[in-house]
Amino acid sequence: MAIRPDQDSPRAQAMSLRTLPAIRARCARVHDLAEKGALQYFDYYPGRLDAVIEFCASIMEIPPHGRWRHLDAGRPRIAPLLQVWTDAGIDTIEQCKRLLDLFLVSVLLDAGAGNAWKYTEPGTSEAFARSEGLGVASVHMFTTGLFSGSVEQPCRVDAQGLARITVDKVSEAMQVSVANPMVGLEGRTALLVNLSTALCSNPQIFGQNARPGNMLDFLDAQSKLDGSTRRVHIAALWSVLIEGLSPIWPSRLTLDGVPLGDVWPCPALKGHQTSKDQDKPDNKSSDDVDPDTLVPFHKLTGWITYSLIEPIQRLLGWSFDGVEDLTGLPEYRNGGLLVDFGVLTLRPGVVAPDGSGMPRLPPSHPAVVEWRAMTVIELDRIADGLRKKYNLDRESLTLAQVLESATWKGGREIAKKLRPSTGGPPIEIISDGTVF
Repeated sequence: MAIRPDQDSPRAQAMSLRTLPAIRARCARVHDLAEKGALQYFDYYPGRLDAVIEFCASIMEIPPHGRWRHLDAGRPRIAPLLQVWTDAGIDTIEQCKRLLDLFLVSVLLDAGAGNAWKYTEPGTSEAFARSEGLGVASVHMFTTGLFSGSVEQPCRVDAQGLARITVDKVSEAMQVSVANPMVGLEGRTALLVNLSTALCSNPQIFGQNARPGNMLDFLDAQSKLDGSTRRVHIAALWSVLIEGLSPIWPSRLTLDGVPLGDVWPCPALKGHQTSKDQDKPDNKSSDDVDPDTLVPFHKLTGWITYSLIEPIQRLLGWSFDGVEDLTGLPEYRNGGLLVDFGVLTLRPGVVAPDGSGMPRLPPSHPAVVEWRAMTVIELDRIADGLRKKYNLDRESLTLAQVLESATWKGGREIAKKLRPSTGGPPIEIISDGTVF
């Protein structure tokens, strides 16, 4: 009997689905089906992408994509915080660790809050909704010590503080009420409590005092000096997040006992494997799903990665290699842009609308999986189109800049124009606060 190569084992397949390159590779397979008209839920009109590129060009500015912008919604908050720490004699390394603490929990709180919720900043009359509202709220939760186990140091996130988080505490801090409802409140709270367990379970990454910012020490050990610049590969940061935060995610698909996270089956891929795929052993996941039909997204991990790169670069001057492996984020703003411009259209009758006339689907629905996979590849194409339009290379116009200044912003603007009463996406996602 022939011995199958290790890369075909269930464990190897599971580990591969958790890597950065697997996201783009698997999404490209779905995109290939779209070009053949072989998706189950969507028709694809690539000729309409030019209109998306022109729309993005008309609104584009050039900051990188990251949580920093949302935390500064309406006015600067991070720079004044850094100045307070500097005046108190806090060194730059510790300041960076504190920002990593803040940015990580802020992203974990950042899944869609729904159309009705808003946050009014204390001491002001300014109200913020969606990502900005969640970001501003997270700053206040951080500075008041909600995530810290140390009374002396409120501006910290650690396992002791997170273990004391409750739904009621998050609800109060987020100003949630009957009149101000939030989608996925329990899921957000669970992520924070589970983060406490993850921090304690990985002292080699998060240190003995179990705080996210201590990953900086781990990354420092993985880095190398290139002249005066410290360089670290993006795979090191990705590994910290995909492995170190693995315990926080809800139990979904597993393969050979490995939890896969934000990975979902795409039935359209069934029967469209390559000859190489067809030669693989018939491994099944815990849910009896063919691993060759699984598509990884790891959206929140990607969002955290983009968000943590920025403070490390800005405060410490480090350089990250391999950032080209990062993908666009498959979420409802970026994806909604494609649907609202008709690049992707739901086939008639494949999804029944709800009472509002809008499709409303859970993240596991095959239509959502197709939508997200197409979004990843189309974001690459939009970025290439913008570079071509302005004669820029990848270093001069990064994917992160396109996401922040063009597609995410564009998705929000076109949604507000087409659906002014809610500003919501063209396909509503039933969110538990742990995916979108």
